Amino acid sequence: MTTASQTAQPARPLPDQTPDDHSPREERWSPRLWGTLVVLCAALFLDALDVSMVGVALPSIGSDLGLSTNALQWVVSGYVLGYGGLLLLGGRAADLLGRRRVFLVALGVFAAASLLGGVVDDGGLLIAARFLKGVAAAFTAPAGLSIITTTFAQGPARNRALSIYTTCGASGFSLGLVLSGLLTAVGWRWTFLMPVPIALLALVAAVRLLPRPTTATQRVTGGYDIAGAVTGTAALLLLVFTVTEAQSAGWASLRTLGSLLVVALLAAAFLRIESRSAAPLVRLGIFRNGGVTRANLAALALVGSYAGFQFIATLYLQRLLGWSALDMAFGFLPAGALIALSATKMGAVVDRFGTARLLPVGVLALLIGFGLFLRLDEHSTFLGLVLPSMLFIGVGFSLAFPSINIEATNGVADEEQGLASGLVNTAIQVGTALVLAVVTAVITAGSHGGQSPHEQLAGYRPALLLVVGVALLGLLVGVAGAVVDSRRRRAERAESPVPDYTYPSAPSAQPVKPAQAAQPARAGSSRG
Repeated sequence: MTTASQTAQPARPLPDQTPDDHSPREERWSPRLWGTLVVLCAALFLDALDVSMVGVALPSIGSDLGLSTNALQWVVSGYVLGYGGLLLLGGRAADLLGRRRVFLVALGVFAAASLLGGVVDDGGLLIAARFLKGVAAAFTAPAGLSIITTTFAQGPARNRALSIYTTCGASGFSLGLVLSGLLTAVGWRWTFLMPVPIALLALVAAVRLLPRPTTATQRVTGGYDIAGAVTGTAALLLLVFTVTEAQSAGWASLRTLGSLLVVALLAAAFLRIESRSAAPLVRLGIFRNGGVTRANLAALALVGSYAGFQFIATLYLQRLLGWSALDMAFGFLPAGALIALSATKMGAVVDRFGTARLLPVGVLALLIGFGLFLRLDEHSTFLGLVLPSMLFIGVGFSLAFPSINIEATNGVADEEQGLASGLVNTAIQVGTALVLAVVTAVITAGSHGGQSPHEQLAGYRPALLLVVGVALLGLLVGVAGAVVDSRRRRAERAESPVPDYTYPSAPSAQPVKPAQAAQPARAGSSRG
């Protein structure tokens, strides 16, 4: 019987050959393969949904459970701490213990934690449930992404799968804003309970559909890097905790500075351990792949800047303009709609133009969207301010986010796909935590704690400029990748002025037509 992973493997071209226009991207996927992708998309959708839904419900949670503002912050921060702090460990666990096994266990824990969060009557238990959900997501996210990258062959098939996968995550985040407004009107507990049946259905389907390890997809064997896991996880947990608490403790406080010093020491110890370990948690040589390094830097800047922008926009629309939570959710909907509508088309776009070209274009669109929002004032309207920004942001995410995930895993061996997936997800979470913390500090400093429209705008504008600056750094990373890719293409053309269109390993094979072979490489990965 043919496994899903075997079905997904199209005939691969030789290293120096270019796929013709009738290569794997036109291959029909089996129902089982589609089912596998749907299950993985459902898990990512739930992760993204959970992040966005809880934010709108916070006021209701605080009043119902009697939580202070600082305690209420940890309903969000607890999830970020578990998620961001354990992603590297989750990615490596998927490689070592088996991606299917890790995904199934973590998805079950996610469902249980969701149920717990919906029934508790104690703030401490709610925060604990949120932390547990974050830990579960830290294992499902890299395991799910690495299942895709080891099931679908690198090239058009993987590009299409990853485009659908990443846009499902972005759509979940946007839809979560709308759902939270509706569900909170009924009761905040429904924002926790609603994902439970979806997670259970996805778990049942995953047991039946996810490919089991074969000789080609079996998990990595070898020792465990306990010292690396302890120091690396501790460094990430403490970093996320420190930047989350810096606003209340003070950025220049002894507590914050001392924590950052400990983070630096743990990080230095982690790097030293990894450079000497026979079976490292993070093989440092993976960063010699320039595409992987640039993708992680771009992910940090892209998602970090958007998280900061969304925080500013939410405060501005609700506090200054008086929008309701549901109004605000529908105001963000155009961006989510564009991302969702592009899901099935982005694979072909990536094949046509390549990730190295699409990434800077996408970040530029995002940058324009942020820049347009700088026109905010006391009387801004949806059509005049919000809609233009949302349209550019939707286009930017549609182009840049799939490109980042494709680039972050291209050229990486199957046995390290979990590591590569964990790295890019860690960059996303760390970027979100860092930029949000700094944006919050800038808003507070600019407004001096005042609540008048003038004072609020005095905090929002410099915070928006910070967001634009972070996005600009992402654009520079994307442009650098495009330059490297362009040089590589020119070098390849110079070295092979008269390409050989035959398959040397199969003398009887028919030659490929020059019109087909002359197409540029469609996978678009820049291998700096």
